[in-house]
Amino acid sequence: MAVKKAATQYWSGRVTRESNALDLEEGVFKLATPRAVALSLRRSALASRRRKAAPLASAMAMLNFYINRAGKNLSRERRRVLEAAKGELRRLFTAPARGGGAGGTIPR
Repeated sequence: MAVKKAATQYWSGRVTRESNALDLEEGVFKLATPRAVALSLRRSALASRRRKAAPLASAMAMLNFYINRAGKNLSRERRRVLEAAKGELRRLFTAPARGGGAGGTIPR
């Protein structure tokens, strides 16, 4: 019988906690709404000085990494929230900048 490693020893958990690209906020992937997850990832991506890609790409990569590594262990509802967060991320990064001048509105 194989001995299962403690959760702290899995490389994927370490990547989520100690990513060299983004310093994630605590519990980002457990937030209740897709918008909350996306806003947290956006804040982390914009604040990072170590990322190697554009902020949207970095945030999306972390979200996809988490979804893929969690795999079958994600509940249907949690997967739905995280998948919907991808669309929210895209919307947040493509919304026009705040400020005066012509342009659209910032989605809320």
